Amino acid sequence: MVCEAFGVRPRRYDRAMVHVAPSGTESARPFLPALDFARSKAFYEALGFVIELDDDDVAIYRVGSTSFLLQRYYQKEWAENFMMQLLVDDLDAWWAHIASLDLPEKYGVPEPKPPAMQPWGLRISYLVDPTGVLWHVAQRRPAVAHDL
Repeated sequence: MVCEAFGVRPRRYDRAMVHVAPSGTESARPFLPALDFARSKAFYEALGFVIELDDDDVAIYRVGSTSFLLQRYYQKEWAENFMMQLLVDDLDAWWAHIASLDLPEKYGVPEPKPPAMQPWGLRISYLVDPTGVLWHVAQRRPAVAHDL
């Protein structure tokens, strides 16, 4: 099988083929576009994301256990259809922080949306970065396994 060529051994459970990733896999980090690299970096730093690498063409940001790579690359259709979700323990604290930053005035972004319960069961605040990436800042639900 192709997966065996890459070191992944399929296992059978109840007639279904299950593939197990090799151990030691830690995270998957998306690459976010930046129309204005310097402005995007300043935006994420204002939000409190910690910069771990700052290179000419890429910057790595972390908040909690989440990280992403901001890149000096822009494609309008991709950027304006890209979304990120940030699950947080205290959405009200995050909203107070976001609202205090005056993001539209400082970074030319749309006004962030305050927290609201969504029909699918998550309470979410929305904000858009300077490139057009939509962020869903969502309240983690402790009793829901995929929110942990």
